[in-house]
Amino acid sequence: MNNDINSKGDNRIGQPKTAGGVGTDEAVKTLQESVKVRSEVRTAVDDSAPTLKEVIQTQATEEESPQAFNFTLKKILGGDILTTQTIRHQIGVFLLITAFLMVYIANRYSVQHDLIEIDKLQNELQDAKYKALSSSSQLTEKSRESHVLELLKHNKDSVLKIASQPPYIINVPKE
Repeated sequence: MNNDINSKGDNRIGQPKTAGGVGTDEAVKTLQESVKVRSEVRTAVDDSAPTLKEVIQTQATEEESPQAFNFTLKKILGGDILTTQTIRHQIGVFLLITAFLMVYIANRYSVQHDLIEIDKLQNELQDAKYKALSSSSQLTEKSRESHVLELLKHNKDSVLKIASQPPYIINVPKE
């Protein structure tokens, strides 16, 4: 390019100068470079920060990353073990535990019901023993000889009397 006006090559022959003194070719190149830099920055930003649509899609899926086999206390208390995959694999264990809990609760209820019934029956038995003891003592008192004699004296219509002689045995020969 021998047609340069100055040694710096700022302007070419036949090309108009721009406001900054730079030729249009250089302005186009600078503009292209800035567009290229902007697109690189935009792609870098796009690569580092996902769009809202991508974030929603990743959070909305039910598929989970495979679990590590090392469970720490932080993971257990944080609830990381309660993932869909873990629950699906252990559904049988959960059902078995639920069945055992139901049997345990039903058994405890039945035992409590039986204990209440036993307590009620023991109270009834104690009452019956007291009544039997009371009746027995009344019968013993009324069947004493002194009480029977007193009843005979007060009751004038009876023909029974106290024997003055002791009883004797009659022997009957066998034929």
